Amino acid sequence: MQKGYLLGVDIGTYSSKGVLVNQSGAVVASHTVPHSIEIPQPGFVEHDAEKTWWNDFVEITKNLLKRTGVKPQDVLAIGISGIGPCVLPVDENGNPLRPAILYGIDTRATKEIEYLEEILSEEKIFDVTGTHLSSQAIGPKILWIKRNEPEIYRKTRWFLTSQSYLVYKLTGKAAVDVYSAGGYAPLFNIFTHKWETEIAKDIIAPLKCLPEVFWSHEVVGGVTSKAAAETGLSAGTPVIAGTTDAAAEAISVGLSKIGDMMLMLGSSVFFIVRTAQIIRTQHFWSSNFVQENSSVLLGGMSTGGSLTTWFRDQFGQFELELEKRNGKNAYEALAELALESPKGSKGLIVLPYFAGERTPLHDPEAKGVFFGLTLSHTKADLYRAVLESIAYGIRHNMELIAEEGVRPKRILMAGGGLKNPLWTQLIADICKVRLSIPEQQIGASYGDALLAAIAIGLLKGIEDAAEWVKIRGTVEPDQSDSEIYEMKYNLFRELYINTKTLMGKVHSLQERLMRISKQ
Repeated sequence: MQKGYLLGVDIGTYSSKGVLVNQSGAVVASHTVPHSIEIPQPGFVEHDAEKTWWNDFVEITKNLLKRTGVKPQDVLAIGISGIGPCVLPVDENGNPLRPAILYGIDTRATKEIEYLEEILSEEKIFDVTGTHLSSQAIGPKILWIKRNEPEIYRKTRWFLTSQSYLVYKLTGKAAVDVYSAGGYAPLFNIFTHKWETEIAKDIIAPLKCLPEVFWSHEVVGGVTSKAAAETGLSAGTPVIAGTTDAAAEAISVGLSKIGDMMLMLGSSVFFIVRTAQIIRTQHFWSSNFVQENSSVLLGGMSTGGSLTTWFRDQFGQFELELEKRNGKNAYEALAELALESPKGSKGLIVLPYFAGERTPLHDPEAKGVFFGLTLSHTKADLYRAVLESIAYGIRHNMELIAEEGVRPKRILMAGGGLKNPLWTQLIADICKVRLSIPEQQIGASYGDALLAAIAIGLLKGIEDAAEWVKIRGTVEPDQSDSEIYEMKYNLFRELYINTKTLMGKVHSLQERLMRISKQ
């Protein structure tokens, strides 16, 4: 076997990770670079594409090559994934014109969604995209730039997403994969795999501003001399189109067969279920997958690990101090603390909608709630209730997935949340499902490497790639106290319904107060 390696790099919400993988599928080395998000005002969530996405990529590649001693010419192909759907306007030289607007956690384009639904009709949008517009869609965010930042819009040569920006930086070519193009709703037709010319030209953005479409494993081009000098890679190394992080994560855990479901517990919660065909769904998103003749059903919650990060930063000063003193991870300390709280968190209910909510609510104005607080509640109860709330949100999604006629046969867990055994057990217990835990938990960057292997013929397709993935164990649901979770789940569902109107009023109040504070 010829000596060589696959490079996979993933850009996440709070960190970027890269791996070098040999031709047997083993991870030779990995490197992680932390970063942060920018929240210039409520509902606005951004990244600096150059300082975060590109700088992370450069640091990762240089680190991996230096540490392993792998020669640049021995990197056979490069796969990249990133958070999405995001939108980044760049000029004719590929220079970012503003910070990147992130995925569904950024809810600024509410008015643009309403406008597009009015002039295009929800029916037409559904016919083209297979779903309804939400804060997840790129199209309304491009329209927001057009309306609110006309000078930036005028200068824009391409509207790229996260991994397509890195592909451009490496190859000089504007490209996006079919799966990620679906996130450009309502600009992309998921049935014809083409841009909707009339919608693009007359309403949102000219067709020339949209990248060329490829399948995820297709080679877009080679690393340019300029990019080689910056990254330490070899000029000419094949770069594939790549994909959005969730799709790459699904590949990394072995999603391949009809009925396989990847449940990613990362900064947000995201799930992908492979289906026999594209399903026209009212609550979720349908999409082509990473290769020809593959389709998936998608959904996602706006929070997950970001909510535990918020809790740590606001209420975990003691745990953070312990981390500084003896190196014990603050998240681990909080997880141990949560074990002191009984099942049901003494009746405390949390709505995890701290960044609005994606599926199945599609409500950008939804707010986070701690309900039922008494003087008897402790920090342990609060944190356990936070963990439970994500599990209730997952169950809500899974119940509506079943109503759409999709019943997962195997649930493959992924994401940083797996480091908290209590959390995974809560998900199994509350959702009443068995969870399969893959041995390899590097994440989307590993999936990127597998897609790169498909590109150069080392693997035939995602079914072949799944053979590289081993399952280390399962988490079985414990139904001994199921009545507690049933009662709380019903109240969880009722609480949102009964506070939805108030949430909208609070949203308006927060926007008004923000305007006043800027005066």
